[in-house]
Amino acid sequence: MNSVLYRSPALVGAFWMVLAGVTYAAGNILVQRLTMSMGFASSSVAFWQYGIAFLFSLPYLFRIGLGVMRTSHPGRHILRVVLSALGVQAWTFGLATVPISQAIALVMTSPFFIILGARIFLGEKVGPSRWVATAVGFVGAALILEPWSGAFSWAALLPILSALLWGGASLITKQLTADERPESITVWLLMLLTPINLVVALGGGFAVPTGSMIWIVVALGVVTFMAQYFLTLAYASADAAYVQPFDDLKLPLNVLGGWLVFGFAPNLLFWFGAVLILCASLSIMLIERRREAAA
Repeated sequence: MNSVLYRSPALVGAFWMVLAGVTYAAGNILVQRLTMSMGFASSSVAFWQYGIAFLFSLPYLFRIGLGVMRTSHPGRHILRVVLSALGVQAWTFGLATVPISQAIALVMTSPFFIILGARIFLGEKVGPSRWVATAVGFVGAALILEPWSGAFSWAALLPILSALLWGGASLITKQLTADERPESITVWLLMLLTPINLVVALGGGFAVPTGSMIWIVVALGVVTFMAQYFLTLAYASADAAYVQPFDDLKLPLNVLGGWLVFGFAPNLLFWFGAVLILCASLSIMLIERRREAAA
């Protein structure tokens, strides 16, 4: 990043959100590989995914010191983790039953929950450009989903539940970034998610990865840690209502990955919807950049 990017909270927030989307897409491909292709129990995937992510965060934690674990808002951390854990379980089960394209299209309803919540609970100003960009992104997601087609599965509605739960977790993340370091927020999430996911895994029949699954699970843990940290940096850099539309870029990234890895070939309608999402995200970034320059 150059000096201009460092001086612009809008561009910095967009950068970290896009990078989080890339790493999340990689993680989703690995989850679907484990569950849909290799038959690994979806209830256990989340435990191994976030447990390994936490282990990879430990060297960094020891390097920066245990002081990073201090918090003035333990209740917010717990609520954020509970919402995140429930969202992860709903999302993982959804990826075990439907293609990435269908699942990610439905989770794109998350901006509605976040922007509304940012206005009500955080008092952020949500201008018309942000509302329009989010609405255009959702239209693009709906075109890709094609709920009117015979291929639509009701199991794909699980990502909507994930969107609601993760939207609430994202708003709490934004609140925490006002007083706490991104490193602290990330480590607390990974630490508290592990025991919650273990309980769910035990209830669903605990599964242990073997053979090539081991390497896939380890890779999944690494990209999960990276994605969580990038997401926290995004919310620490700019308003939640501003950076959230860039989350729509996960849609073309995930569908492209599903196409290349699993052969889920998108149709022409998908590409039209993806263009809408991309244009909406880029337009709101340019509008915000102009406002910063004027200020």
